Amino acid sequence: MRASIRQQLIEALSGAGGEFLSGQALAEIIGCSRTAIWKHIEELRKDGFVLEAVRNKGYRIVSTPEDITENDILYGLETDRFGRNVHYYESLGSTQKEAHQLAYDGAPEGTLVVAEEQTSGRGRLGREWHSLSGKGIWMSLIVRPDLPPQQAPQFTLITAVAVARAIEEITGITPEIKWPNDVLINGKKVVGILTELQAESDKISSLIIGIGMNANHGPEDFPPNVAHTATSLFIEKGEKISRAALIQSFLKYFERYYSIYITEGFKPVRILWESYAISIGKRIKATTVTGVITGRAIGITDEGILKIEDDEGIIHNIYSADIQQT
Repeated sequence: MRASIRQQLIEALSGAGGEFLSGQALAEIIGCSRTAIWKHIEELRKDGFVLEAVRNKGYRIVSTPEDITENDILYGLETDRFGRNVHYYESLGSTQKEAHQLAYDGAPEGTLVVAEEQTSGRGRLGREWHSLSGKGIWMSLIVRPDLPPQQAPQFTLITAVAVARAIEEITGITPEIKWPNDVLINGKKVVGILTELQAESDKISSLIIGIGMNANHGPEDFPPNVAHTATSLFIEKGEKISRAALIQSFLKYFERYYSIYITEGFKPVRILWESYAISIGKRIKATTVTGVITGRAIGITDEGILKIEDDEGIIHNIYSADIQQT
């Protein structure tokens, strides 16, 4: 699918490294008229991009807006396919629901649905996810691996590692991962991940990976029922972060770890995941649909299943549970 003129323009200016590109050079790179280049430059300005224009030199981007529209995500994006097709909404019931429909309609792998606000956001087990406008990152990613359905849970762990690495890169803070789908800072939740499956009997059709990040929330932005368990990158770092830069970093690392997983298997990603894991080696309580298991978390399998050794030395494989340290 050929990129739009605007997308190609952003990519060209981004690749220039702050140097000027003439209107003629841009027209030749993109394959359009100089008039079309001028028109799209003006549209970028309306969207909040600050562009410098110098006669006989051309154009360069001085700064980008602090939004997370398609243009903001594309400018400086370092991926081949993930995040190259962005569906942006100011307000949406659920990015997850929208991504499901797009996947059914044949959207390509790497398609990203992102919203400034969700009015019906949800997390794992159908729990409500509060999605304030302009504060966080609410997005869903479509992935189409040529794999059997039983390998789908591994993608929650791949996503968690990519999120943790992106947070490190953008903020300098090293987060922790709580199996299976939470990313924590100082013991409080900053990111939740929800992976849902569209599949045939023997093959994944698509995975819809929903990610909610508390980016620029203040303490007053959390409802009372989660205020003691939730945090944000702004609270932990003490300064606001660029949401677009964080999305770009996540997409970069997700694409990298996904490629490693496809070519080398889950083991390299598992090692990375365990380096961030908060519970490995510690005593935990796992509440499953059938009961409670208490013991020491000893690691995860190559299928992403949590292993707990109880007080009698019996090892239990945990496929789905709420985890608490004891």
